[in-house]
Amino acid sequence: WVSAALLLQLTAALALAVVRRRRAMALRPAVQRRAISTPGAWEGWREFRVVRREYEDRAHTLWSFHLEPVDGAPLSPFVPGQFLTFAVPISTERTLTRCYSLSDRPNSRSYRISVKRVLPPAGQFVIPAGICSNHLHDQLQLGDVIKAKAPAGRFVIDGEPGGSVVLIGGGIGITPLLSMLRGGLAADPNRAVHLYYGVRHGEEHGFRGELQELAHLHPNFHLTVLYSQPNPTDVSGHDFQHMGNVDIDLLRRTLPAGRHRFYVCGPPAMMANLLPALRQWGVDADHIHHEAFGPAAARSGPLDIQQTSPSLDIRFRKSGRTLEWDGKDANLVDLAERHELSVDTGCRSGSCGTCEVKLISGSVHYAEQPDHEITPGHCLLCVGVPDSPLELDA
Repeated sequence: WVSAALLLQLTAALALAVVRRRRAMALRPAVQRRAISTPGAWEGWREFRVVRREYEDRAHTLWSFHLEPVDGAPLSPFVPGQFLTFAVPISTERTLTRCYSLSDRPNSRSYRISVKRVLPPAGQFVIPAGICSNHLHDQLQLGDVIKAKAPAGRFVIDGEPGGSVVLIGGGIGITPLLSMLRGGLAADPNRAVHLYYGVRHGEEHGFRGELQELAHLHPNFHLTVLYSQPNPTDVSGHDFQHMGNVDIDLLRRTLPAGRHRFYVCGPPAMMANLLPALRQWGVDADHIHHEAFGPAAARSGPLDIQQTSPSLDIRFRKSGRTLEWDGKDANLVDLAERHELSVDTGCRSGSCGTCEVKLISGSVHYAEQPDHEITPGHCLLCVGVPDSPLELDA
């Protein structure tokens, strides 16, 4: 009975770690280049008021929030594809930092973000729902105020003329691509844009009317929707064009010959299949831009839990606690949260820098180079793995 209890405990911990890794765009995906700030961006936090909120799918699991600055000053511009970092007050005692993509083209008056409600996986009672996404859906109402940092991120559409743009989105990965689409069509209506958008079924088909209107107004915009698990009421040829997932065979059949720039955003399984296939097809690496849910931009499958890793003491100086690193966590944030130690974190993918702390002693490595440019002598907890005992100023 002891071994069974331990096995159940380990299974629950692994399940939580997997979900935390995959949740980052219901928070914020990982990008392949270093995050940048936009010109004219403000420093620190700025207050925004919700002036409109509306659902974007029939299931009411995807809501858009339109935000205007409380101070009334003009907004700094952003590059389509960037994100905002928010301070989300979960309770009077607890505020979490999260990042959400901007989902509209730039304007000087307001921002729009679109947030997918994260529910526990079916039958997985040990895995909680997304704290921030559910809080925003249930609590952030018209007139409410929320704090945000200036737009940032390097998963952005380029302004180079010539060649077509191919946007490929899976699920909530549509949000930065929609910003790219609207911004690109406004800047250059003559440039060919192809959007491949995959969801499970019609209830989760986000921005249906908006995308159809854009396709009607812009002859150079070509929309292809895929359902992987269509409902009996979903009509092929009307609600969606293809059944299944976006793959290289579909792209080869439907894209015209010529030079294309690819922008891909979706869950790890999609990225793991599509990105290598694009390279094998002969697409130049400089023409493939991608963003994935979670720290691994093109990684999928179970976490590589190092059961035999040596034990390391990780001291969090400010909290006065020392935790044991035993290789069962994906990163230092997961270690802290498993022991109910609160640390600041936002994107959970090494992009926003919210979890950057001073490294007092020891060394940390990263499976992939973080997008955030780390201050010398500091480390990122959300993607950092210790090489030695650590003392952190956290």
